[in-house]
Amino acid sequence: MSNAAPRTYGILARIDRLPPSRHLTFLVARIATGNWFEFFELFMPGFISLGLVRSHIYTISNRGLLDTNSFASFLGAFFFGMLLSTALFGFVSDRLGRRFVFVVSMVIYAVAQLFIALLSYPLLIDLARFVAGFGVGMQLINNDSFITELTPRTSRGRYLTGAYVFVLCAIPFAALLADLLVPISPFGIAGWRFVVAFGAIGGVVVVFVQRGLPESPRWLEARGRMEDADAVVTVIERAIEAELGHALPTPDLSTPDVAIDPGRWTEMFGRRYLPRTLMISVFQFAQPFAVFGFNAFIPVLLVKHGFTIVHSLFYSLLIALLAPVGAFVSAYLAERMERKYQIVASALLITAAGAVFALGVSVPVVVGAGAILALGNAWLTAIFHPYAAEIFPTRIRARAVGFTFAWSRVSSIFVGFWVGDLLAVYGTDGVFVMIGVAMLTIVLSVGLFGPRTNGLALEILSP
Repeated sequence: MSNAAPRTYGILARIDRLPPSRHLTFLVARIATGNWFEFFELFMPGFISLGLVRSHIYTISNRGLLDTNSFASFLGAFFFGMLLSTALFGFVSDRLGRRFVFVVSMVIYAVAQLFIALLSYPLLIDLARFVAGFGVGMQLINNDSFITELTPRTSRGRYLTGAYVFVLCAIPFAALLADLLVPISPFGIAGWRFVVAFGAIGGVVVVFVQRGLPESPRWLEARGRMEDADAVVTVIERAIEAELGHALPTPDLSTPDVAIDPGRWTEMFGRRYLPRTLMISVFQFAQPFAVFGFNAFIPVLLVKHGFTIVHSLFYSLLIALLAPVGAFVSAYLAERMERKYQIVASALLITAAGAVFALGVSVPVVVGAGAILALGNAWLTAIFHPYAAEIFPTRIRARAVGFTFAWSRVSSIFVGFWVGDLLAVYGTDGVFVMIGVAMLTIVLSVGLFGPRTNGLALEILSP
């Protein structure tokens, strides 16, 4: 295989001059299918929480970090699995490729989901949740890198945030399934088990989705596989030219290509990238307080407001319907508003909506504030994924994203326990004070120290 100089092929220039197309949209959608099932799993626990409690498997209250009968342990086991995979196994994607990790991680997740649906003993369920979290952790950091590297600089934010419009539809879908199934027991089987089992379908779906999916040409180039990278880009170019009915413009070959360099994980702590590593690590530690501290306990928080279980599940569904709308806001603004400022704006929106939710006394106010909070959470989620992926170079992108994302798994492990304790002592007010402090931390860290990224070539933004 040839190790000719990267400039011979102009890989990056050819990618960055690609116009918007159905072909690229289809590639992104196929990768996002994996994320859809991951987000189904991420947000599903909150909607089945009351079913788990009613089946006498878990309790909302907890007696410490080792209380495996607590719903918080159900959440924590999953996030602990994600912590290990994101912190320690990000190198797998950088070493073996984006496509390989996409397939393997989905299979691991799907098998674990099936076991969760069949088990009844809390400790065994927690172990299966740990395995599911391990698979999901690799999937999330891998797919963000995958999409970022396949798309041109002028539209990569739109492609990735657009993907999250589809991905975040998993939240209302999980809420709808739970609303239909958790209150009943089809065939004498607890309804929550059917909700969980649906996630196992992801393993079947990925068998079809991965066929013909290309490897990241940027990753191939960084590994010195120039002819393979050229072949991938050529196929994409021909497909887009056939779609448009004319040849693509000549690429600007003055664009520097990726040097053949496997990268070193220590780069993220060097002078160039340490400020970004610290900034995005602080962000990642803080974001789960809203995203999971609220979503994982929506039905419980509504019960605390005085709603019945049935009404709580119904209103949870109404709230969850705003999640795709939040992602759409992000997609619409992706290339119109600097991404770091979108993160700041969504965090401020979450803070304001959380205060209204905590203090609200009427059904319209509580549900409306909850819906705006869900919109803000989805907006924040959809925009931070491209932002976190584009501030590191291709050679270490998955490792750096994995390391920084791991801080969100650290806080996620404990968020369930802290929310349970705060609810018991201070009610919903205490929960939303915690969320507000976390969001203001995001405003300061990203707003003051985050780099601008819109419209910049990845190799110029992160050389």
